[in-house]
Amino acid sequence: MKKRDKRTNKPAHERAEESSKSSRRYRLREDEVKVLEQFRRIKDEAEAAGLDVDSVKSGWIKSDDASLYFKNPNYKTPEQIGIEKMRDELLEEFRDYAPKYPTIKRKKSKDGHLLIIDPADIHIGKLCTAYETGIEYNQNIAVKRVLEGVEGLLDKSNGFNIDKIMFIGGNDILHTDTPRRTTTSNTPQDTDGMWYDNFLTAKKLYIDILERLMQVADVEFIFNPSNHDYQSGFFLAQTIEAHFHTSNNITFDCSIAHRKYSIYGNSLIGTTHGDGARQKDLAQLMSVEARHLWADAEHRYFYTHHVHHKMVTKDLIGCTIETLRSPSPADSWHHRNGYISKEAVEAFIHSKEFGQVARLTHFY
Repeated sequence: MKKRDKRTNKPAHERAEESSKSSRRYRLREDEVKVLEQFRRIKDEAEAAGLDVDSVKSGWIKSDDASLYFKNPNYKTPEQIGIEKMRDELLEEFRDYAPKYPTIKRKKSKDGHLLIIDPADIHIGKLCTAYETGIEYNQNIAVKRVLEGVEGLLDKSNGFNIDKIMFIGGNDILHTDTPRRTTTSNTPQDTDGMWYDNFLTAKKLYIDILERLMQVADVEFIFNPSNHDYQSGFFLAQTIEAHFHTSNNITFDCSIAHRKYSIYGNSLIGTTHGDGARQKDLAQLMSVEARHLWADAEHRYFYTHHVHHKMVTKDLIGCTIETLRSPSPADSWHHRNGYISKEAVEAFIHSKEFGQVARLTHFY
C-alpha cells in the first residue's frame, strides 16, 4: 500500500513533488534575471551613471502592488572588473602588435631528448631583506636568478641531443594577486614593487626565456595555476600565448586545469602546482584524467612544486612523483618559522625510450 501524507491525505510522492515545486517557486532562471535587469530601467540607469551593470550587487524593484529584493548573480567587484578589462586590453594589444617570428625548420631526430626546464615558485614581487634573513631578494634579483639558472641548465644539458623543450610556467610566478599586496586568498605578503610592475617584469622574463629556448628546440609551454597568483598568473599565461601566436615553434597549454599532462616518446609527464590534490592520489588521478595516454606510456612522472624544497622522489604504483626546489629564499615569515631551503632551479632530461635519464640543478 502506498504511503499517504497525513495532513493532505495525498500520496506521499505527490506531496513531495508539490513541496519541491513550492521550494523552487521563487528561484530565478538566468533569462528571468535578464528581464529584471531591464525592469525599472536598471540596466539603462546603471550605464547612464557610468556603472557596469555587473557592478550592481543588489537592489529593490518596487511597484504599486509588490516589492522585490534582488541580488545580481553576475556581480563583480570593481577590482575584478578592472583586472578583466586590463586582461582584455592586453590580449588585444599583443595580438595586434605581436612580433612576427620566422619559422625555424628542424630535422626530426630518432635519438632525441626532451629537456624539461621548470623554474618553480619564482615569486616576482617577493621581498626578503638581508638585514633580517641574511639573503636579499626582490624582483630584479628574481629575474637575474632565473635567467642565470635557465642558461646554466642549458649548459648542463650539452651532450644530449635536445629535440624538444618543455617549459613549465605559472607555479607562483607572481607573489601577490591583489592591489592590497595579498595572495589570492588574501594572505598579506612582504612585497617589492607595485603589482603592475611585477606583472610586466614577469611578462618580459617569460618572453626573454622563451625566445632563448626557441633557438635550441621547439618549445611546449605548460601553465600550472597556483595559490599566490591564481588570477594574475592565468592572465599572464594568456598574455604570453598571445605574444607568441605568430610562432610555429612554440605551443601552449594555458588552461586553468590544475593538472596538465603531456606525452614524449613513451613517457607520460604530469605537472601540477602541488597545493591541491594529495601527492598520494596523483598516480590514480593521472590514470583517470589521462587514461587515453596512460596505457601507451611505459614511464610516468608527476612534477610538483609549492613547498620550495626538494622532497624525496616517490615511486607510486605506475608513477614517479618529484617535488622541485625554488630560486626564491625564505622571507620574513618563513625565516622566522625555520622554513629554510637551498635555492635552485631544476631541469630533467627524458629520452624517448628510457624515460627520465638525467636530473639537472643550478644552485645559487
